[in-house]
Amino acid sequence: MSWTTPLAQRVVNLKPSPTLAVDAKAKALKAQGADIINLSAGEPDFDTPDHIKEAAIKAIKDGFTKYTPVAGILELRQAIIDKLKRDYNVGYEPDQIVVSTGGKQGLYNCLQAIVDPGTEVIIPVPYWVSYPAMVELAGGRPVLLSSRPEKDFDIDLDELSSLINDKTRALIINSPSNPTGAVYSADTLKALAQMAVEKGFYIISDDIYDEIRFDGKSPENPVSVFPEAKEHIIVANGVSKTYAMTGWRIGYLAGPQPVIKAATKIQSQSTSNPNSIAQKAALAALAGPQECVKEMVKAFKERRDYIVERLNNIKGIKCNMPQGAFYVFPDVSSFFNKSADGFEIKGSLDLADYLLEKAKVACVPGIAFGDDRFIRFSYATDKAQINEGLNRLEEALERLS
Repeated sequence: MSWTTPLAQRVVNLKPSPTLAVDAKAKALKAQGADIINLSAGEPDFDTPDHIKEAAIKAIKDGFTKYTPVAGILELRQAIIDKLKRDYNVGYEPDQIVVSTGGKQGLYNCLQAIVDPGTEVIIPVPYWVSYPAMVELAGGRPVLLSSRPEKDFDIDLDELSSLINDKTRALIINSPSNPTGAVYSADTLKALAQMAVEKGFYIISDDIYDEIRFDGKSPENPVSVFPEAKEHIIVANGVSKTYAMTGWRIGYLAGPQPVIKAATKIQSQSTSNPNSIAQKAALAALAGPQECVKEMVKAFKERRDYIVERLNNIKGIKCNMPQGAFYVFPDVSSFFNKSADGFEIKGSLDLADYLLEKAKVACVPGIAFGDDRFIRFSYATDKAQINEGLNRLEEALERLS
């Protein structure tokens, strides 16, 4: 009788990140010689700015290669406090900040800290792919809140209110949004914050794209528009997107001291402190010159304008105008139940596979974000790649009948 190695049920039920899976498949095909246009990855094509890299090199030369405090070096936490004061006009103390190994770990630690088995976390759809999995790994139940593209994916406050009960522990929001690029208005953010206070739940505000917005406004989140809700708001952020530092893996949480203390305790038993060198680089990013951010945002806006116009000129596609981040989320459902080249398109997953195999264009199916009508393209790559990808997309879609 053979013995099968047992695995925890939570791992058996866990799905891998679809965005990383698509990116990995596209890169594997490219390594095999395929001419792939990769519009799947949420990773800026810009290099990390020189002054940030120089700070890391100096840290290495200075021997800053030992353990640091679990929550991060004090200088970096102070730089985060200064950024939050500058952008949101909200004050924090060092014990209300924890630095993590990427924004994803910060979110994971946060949910581990506040979610009990049987409690619920409300997640607006479409959502970043890892939110539901993180809630489930904490023993909680994701409760999905629908949104409507015709309303720019805004939250229906009445529908949200109907989902809140005594099991509700948190609401996760992401503005600007991955995958839609939507930005919640100040009125919506204030209403959410007031609801959190009145009904007693946390809002986890994932602000990872907060500097990448195209309306000329400063970053906003629930605590900046309604400071009275500060004890109910947990801010999650990092340096990956804003400073083209995805591989450096530095994120952070800011929030009520008991939550941050709990998240730090969890981190102490998992990864301990984030990378010492990357912390010095993040310090240079947050405290140094910000012109590099403005230059990247300007380029993203130009790419956004181009890709949205091109997509909306393709018969059968409807695409909202993103207000931030670097993604478009076009509705491609008119191509479902069509076929070409041996592919039958039943949904977004089939369409994404078809585009990768036949057009050599990588995108992420909308079903990964909770809405099968859409696919996500990233415009965090140069305009020539975007243009070629759209040419191939248009040709491949024309073959479907």
